[in-house]
Amino acid sequence: MLVLVAPGQGAQTPGFLTPWLELPGAADRVAAWSDAIGLDLAHYGTQADADAIRDTAVAQPLLVAAGILSAAALGARTSAADAVGTEIAPGAVAGHSVGEITAAAFAGVLDDIAALSLVRKRGLAMADAAAVTETGMSALLGGDPETSVAHLEKLGLTPANINGAGQIVAAGTLEQLAALSEDKPEGVRKVVPLKVAGAFHTHHMAPAVETLAKAAAELTPADPKVRYVSNKDGRAVATGAEVLQRLVGQVASPVRWDLCMETFKELGVTALIEVCPGGTLTGLAKRALPGVKTLALKTPDDLDTARELIAEHAGAGA
Repeated sequence: MLVLVAPGQGAQTPGFLTPWLELPGAADRVAAWSDAIGLDLAHYGTQADADAIRDTAVAQPLLVAAGILSAAALGARTSAADAVGTEIAPGAVAGHSVGEITAAAFAGVLDDIAALSLVRKRGLAMADAAAVTETGMSALLGGDPETSVAHLEKLGLTPANINGAGQIVAAGTLEQLAALSEDKPEGVRKVVPLKVAGAFHTHHMAPAVETLAKAAAELTPADPKVRYVSNKDGRAVATGAEVLQRLVGQVASPVRWDLCMETFKELGVTALIEVCPGGTLTGLAKRALPGVKTLALKTPDDLDTARELIAEHAGAGA
């Protein structure tokens, strides 16, 4: 069984979209998306520097666009607007944080423009919320999860991402994160600041929830055409309405990627492909899902290998 996953914020690097725009039709497609959401995705994905694409309002739509584009090139997505009979049907889809919107496009819950319009509004709302207080996020590598969570709470930090494979991401004010780097939980090898501009998935993002709820109310979602696994609790969600409801709430709630991977395991996953800009989630899967074949789509050069993996682990059509 194949699982298709999409990374979250922090996975972006300068120029990562460049080789993907060389694929037939890709530049025109990205130009149309850019016009629809009022953001020059091609510029930010090819020419902008690391600081420019760290901006939440830019990074989020850029990541969703890259995920949709690379999955379409792979032929491994369904769409409410497409005939799915000629496409590859993964056994499940999921995304980490903003990657859940990418996964909603994979599953046919939202079409491309709806997904990108929603993530554009999400990014702007979360950027506004992040501007209220200087906040950030740091990854804890190693250590016991229960010990780490208790230590974070003592410092006033939130375990915003519980990623499994020995990784927890703490979120809070810059002062709290500085205190964490000086006072690591027992067993934690390293504290790594992330390339994000706020304390996402915490109470600091509460102002963005109302904005996103209004944006979601304007959409008409379809029910998922493939199994959609949610960050909230690792459960598969059966209706488009519930997918949207969870997408709204998750901006101020922790990401439980550990529970998503537990669900993959229960479903009997044998292969996992992470769309562009892949690497983070395949790294976690290698440690948490031994025996599962993994592949990250970094450039179009990875497409042939990915298709071979699909041929072994997924069937064609819906």
